[in-house]
Order: sequence, then C-alpha cells, then structure tokens
Amino acid sequence: MISAQDLKGALAILPTPAKEGADRLDAVNTVDLDETARLTESLVRDGATGVMALGTMGECATTASNDYEAYVDCLLQTVRGRIPTFVGATALGGHEIARRIKFIKERGATGTLLGIPMWQPATLDMAVKFYADVAQTFPDFPIMVYANPRAFRFAFDADFWGPIAAKAPTVMSAKFSSKAILKKVVEVTRGRVNFVPPVGLAYEFAQISPETQTTCWIPSVGPQVAIALMKALAARDAAQAKAVADDIAWANEPHHAITGSQEIFASYNIQLEKVLMASSGYCKTGPIRPPYDVMPDEFRKAATEGGQRYAQLREKYSKLLG
Repeated sequence: MISAQDLKGALAILPTPAKEGADRLDAVNTVDLDETARLTESLVRDGATGVMALGTMGECATTASNDYEAYVDCLLQTVRGRIPTFVGATALGGHEIARRIKFIKERGATGTLLGIPMWQPATLDMAVKFYADVAQTFPDFPIMVYANPRAFRFAFDADFWGPIAAKAPTVMSAKFSSKAILKKVVEVTRGRVNFVPPVGLAYEFAQISPETQTTCWIPSVGPQVAIALMKALAARDAAQAKAVADDIAWANEPHHAITGSQEIFASYNIQLEKVLMASSGYCKTGPIRPPYDVMPDEFRKAATEGGQRYAQLREKYSKLLG
C-alpha cells in the first residue's frame, strides 16, 4: 500500500470533462469520455507523478452516479496503474461514500481523495470517527484527506491531525493548504501523512518543512511548471526554486481577487478552475454542471488570463525540461 514517502513530484488534478449541454438541468450522460482518456494520457506522457480526480474542480458533488462510474472506468482504464491515482468518493452520507469507495477500489484506484459528508457541519469527534470508520471498513485502501475548510465547513486544524494519525491508519496524505499550522501537523502526524499543497504554496511549504515537502498538486494546465519546481526543491537549488515560484505567482496573480477571499472562492471554486484549465489550452473542460454554472464576467476574465499565463509557463518549462 502506498505511503506518505511514496508521493513525489507533481500531482495533477483532473476536471470531469463535460459534453455540450451538460449545463442543462435535465442533461444525462454528460461526461466526455474521449477527452477524459486524451487528457489522462497527456498527463502521464508529460510527467505527472500522480493524478487526483473528482474533487471540487472535478465536480464530484454535481456528477450523477452513472456519469461518476463511467468517468472512473475511463480514467482508471487509461492510467492502467502507471501512476498513483486518487479518486474522490465524497458524498452526502456514509453509505454512499462506502459504495463509491468499493467501486473505485474494485476498478483499480490507488486510493481515495475523501472529504467529509457535506450536509451538516461535522464536529471534531464526528470527523475523526468518520475517517477512522472508513479506515476500518477499507483497511487496505489509502486515504488522501481532502482538507478544504471552505467546502466542508470544518477547520481541519491541528487538533484534528493527531487523532487521525492514531485512529485512521490508512490516512497517508492530505490535499492541504494551511501553511500556518503546517509545522505543527507534520509534528503530530510523525511522518505518516504527506501534506500536499497547491503549486502556488509549494515553495512556501518547503521553507517551513523542507524534509517533508516532496510533492504538490496543479490543475490540468500541464504539469511542467510544477515538475520544474519540485525538481529544484529536491535538488536544494534555492535560486531556481524561487525563480519558478515567482513564475507561478505571476500566473496566479490575475485571479487573486477570487482566491484571496474565502467567501468569494467558496462560491466560485469550480468555475475558476474549469475556466482556468480550459483557457490554458491543455484540456477541453466543457460546460459547468448546474447549479454552479454562473460566474460574473470579471471573474471569468480573470480566470481566463490566469489560464493563458499558465499556457506560457507550460511552453517555457517544456523547453527547459527537454
């Protein structure tokens, strides 16, 4: 079973590509499976060291069950075990989560990207028990905790991680962005959990905990710039790492008005990422599934500019990486 120490390099987060008309409320069979296979193969070819699917930007919450299963089948048949693949299984209740985990496990996923059920906000005891129960029910299936306080209305603070390390032994990583508590959570989990930041925070994470900062995640804009950053960090090349980090900050600057506000980002997370990925030219994300298919023009323009900047970085670092 994969461990925290096995995660290295650049993990890519996939959208769930949508066919035209997927923004209709009565749409069925919305997943563009051809684009799913093409994108997945491109990520493997371009050096992504793992993939994550069916989180927020993968529209896990708005993908119908038949679409979910068709997408997972296509994704995992394309990956064929070549790189670690974490598939989201978050749902409104535990029974549906267990059904989804059983499905993705049988189809060959490496593990699950798992948030907390999204109806009532969980207490600390509820959250810890939830992950402990999943670990007990699926004792040989790794969990990447989807630690998104905005989405799940749960802090995922330092008090959460010690009990998780003690009671949920299959938790081996987390999609995580809380740099203020990074040092503390690394300490309380004792190396058992790899805290995976977005590419825009990876350089800062490395300044706080250089020994444990082995990987990061990036949307499907091309993994090249993230690969370059992680190579520089692994080589302890401070100047090169800072230069790449500055490029990433430049690409993220246009949409800071969205990401810089917890309230705004919580309402436009899916829209931002799908527009960003599509405008980068790396993939065809297709329409946004309802009810999140609404975005102010100024936010769409900002996300489009960010995606276009990532396209420039993809070209630059493709050449530098050879």
